Amino acid sequence: MIKILKYGEVENKDIFARAVPEFDVEDIVADIIYNVRKNGDKALFEYCEKFDKAKLSSLLVTKEEIEEAVSLVEPKFLEILKKAAANIRKFHEKQVRNSFIINDENGIVTGQKVIPVDRAGLYVPGGTAAYPSTVLMDSIPAKIAGCKEVVMVTPPNSEGKVNPVILAAAYIAGVDKIFKVGGAQAIAALAYGTESIPKVDKIVGPGNAFVAEAKKQVYGIVSIDMIAGPSEILIVADSTCNPKYVAADLLSQAEHDKLASAVLVTDSYELATKVSKELEIQIPMLKRAEIARASIDNNGKIIVAENLEIAIEISNEIAPEHLELCVDNPFDYLDAIRHAGSIFMGKNCPEALGDYFAGPNHTLPTSGTAKFSSPLSVDDFVKKTQYTYYTKDALKKVAKDVGFFAEKEGLTAHAKSAVIRIEE
Repeated sequence: MIKILKYGEVENKDIFARAVPEFDVEDIVADIIYNVRKNGDKALFEYCEKFDKAKLSSLLVTKEEIEEAVSLVEPKFLEILKKAAANIRKFHEKQVRNSFIINDENGIVTGQKVIPVDRAGLYVPGGTAAYPSTVLMDSIPAKIAGCKEVVMVTPPNSEGKVNPVILAAAYIAGVDKIFKVGGAQAIAALAYGTESIPKVDKIVGPGNAFVAEAKKQVYGIVSIDMIAGPSEILIVADSTCNPKYVAADLLSQAEHDKLASAVLVTDSYELATKVSKELEIQIPMLKRAEIARASIDNNGKIIVAENLEIAIEISNEIAPEHLELCVDNPFDYLDAIRHAGSIFMGKNCPEALGDYFAGPNHTLPTSGTAKFSSPLSVDDFVKKTQYTYYTKDALKKVAKDVGFFAEKEGLTAHAKSAVIRIEE
């Protein structure tokens, strides 16, 4: 059963405690990366046979396989995927940054170019669940940014096939190449390249502990989006909320993972007790009841605060991945929220809207990293480069200042490179 804690009556360490995954996979992943770097496709075929029980003759998903997959997906779901993709595009197109140029003074031009990374790599998990939503969320911003190529990796089943809904989503999103490989070995292939899989500049997408560790180890060779922890939801709710809705929303994240965190912060002890009872009614009805039960019992909590203002301060300290603001006038409180991955406003906005359909990205900072990082966006697939131009006359006006500054740092060659041009 979920814990009910009264803020101010228990220690803060109990209020703000988080589940910490303990997976010692560093050495295993390092060995996998080394093998892929050394042996390329050969290593990938061996890992595919070992982990996925699939004997492959080629890693590349063919055009015919994609067409077959699209034909196998029910038309209604294809239409929903297209609607979701349109919403995601509409939202992310607003994130596009423009280059700029400053030419305020005679003889001086400065500016910044915004340039997409050439090739983006997208990891899509396989295993017990297929996430076509991840395909849309992670590839559409890359395409909007202008990446020349978006490469997707995802593990096959034992028959050597990729889940049709994954391929259908990739087709709708415009993914350029898809390869049948998963796990840490897929991350290594994207980072270093193999005979079949091209080296990418950035890797995005969620995965298990092995995938997360691999992303950590290849960072610096390539860029990555983030090291994602267990899924989180925090709901700030007032006394008028329907406990059935609140319980259902908490469970929407608890069913992800036994380490997932579902937290309710409310100013009503009565609502807290009603939600606790409702969780016990709803958990047994879930398909993933065992996972949700472990999440709620071990990591779930209901925090009772004196008022909503304090509830929001608690939320800011936790900095959740998903924040539901279940109050009548949510926009009155929006400015007070400083740290959250994505905010769901009002009583008619379940977090599931963000997972699948609304448009804002669902690849979000976890484990309190919302205090300093952001959701996946078009910005993740671009880089900036600066440029500077001075005429000879413009340089003359500032060369001595530049030289003086350099001398103060003890860098005489720096100083000379500026001053020498006006001495001649």
